[in-house]
Amino acid sequence: MAMIRKVVTENAPYHVDQKEIVGVVRSLFGGDYNDIERLLKVFGNGQIEGRYFAAPLDWFEEERGLEEKNMLYVEEAVKMGSRAVARCLEEAKVDKEDVDAFIFVSSSGMSTPTIDARIMNVLQMPQHVKRIPLWGLGCAGGASGLSRADDYCRAYPEAVVVVLCLELCSLTFQRSDRSKSNLIGTSLFADGAACALVTGDKVSLPGEGFHIKESQSTLMRDSEDVMGWDVKDEGLHVVFSRDIPKIIEKWLKPNVDLFLEKISKSSSDITHFIAHPGGKKVLTAYEKSLGLTTDKTDISRAVLAKYGNMSSPTVLYVLKDFMETKPTQGEEGLLTALGPGFSSEMLWLEWGESVR
Repeated sequence: MAMIRKVVTENAPYHVDQKEIVGVVRSLFGGDYNDIERLLKVFGNGQIEGRYFAAPLDWFEEERGLEEKNMLYVEEAVKMGSRAVARCLEEAKVDKEDVDAFIFVSSSGMSTPTIDARIMNVLQMPQHVKRIPLWGLGCAGGASGLSRADDYCRAYPEAVVVVLCLELCSLTFQRSDRSKSNLIGTSLFADGAACALVTGDKVSLPGEGFHIKESQSTLMRDSEDVMGWDVKDEGLHVVFSRDIPKIIEKWLKPNVDLFLEKISKSSSDITHFIAHPGGKKVLTAYEKSLGLTTDKTDISRAVLAKYGNMSSPTVLYVLKDFMETKPTQGEEGLLTALGPGFSSEMLWLEWGESVR
């Protein structure tokens, strides 16, 4: 059993108001849709107030090739990731020499060696840290990264694991793609990074945090067309089914019920619902499917409003805000995120002090 001791977030360098983005999109897409004003309502209806991007807004007004986009991805990912990891270790009072494993999660750019290796060089981390890069998990990646850290700590209970989730989704914007999926993605996606420190139960450090009691990974069969990227010459094109909220309503509850039954819990035991806010409709689908009151998704909605959907790091932004409320000893909750595949990752958490 592992413990999540610290989560820090790192915003991308450029903050943009949602209303500013509407103006740019109207200029770019207006000639292609007779009902552009109706379509642009999605920017207001999504309850997103602002987002952070890796480049200024006018950068997106010109056509950019995959090489240029990916070069910026690598450059900014190393900067943002290095700051996030350094602050996480500093705030957790853990020396970089004590890190045993580095799990890096991303789906919005490509790099070989992976970004974690570059960050290790910047921060002069130990050479023998076990690197575990995870690519292609999309919005489920934050929860998956925590689950895999828990797996590692169960095998190595003295381990100290860094989990870094980093996405620059804005750089996947396709200026020439006039599909409604691209328009919807443009209204939602943003950039950000989050780093969590996870330790095994034989690590002797003072403090409180969420203990990971159990996890469950689920893949819906033959669902590749629900969510993901299509890789084309221009770069990554978003795959975004309009049926995602309906799929959540039908598929999520049996999935959650199976998980809760496995760990001898019920929905009444969920004090904290720590959900990746994929969008307003996704959060509404969570509430409808699981019978949750809207107060259970307040923090997720607040993160969505302030940052948009940053894919994998977003659920860690939500988790950080939950941890800062200082839950009561023994309070439990469900952390969940949905991603490409179609897939889900769930963790059952319990707040408590470090086991010493």
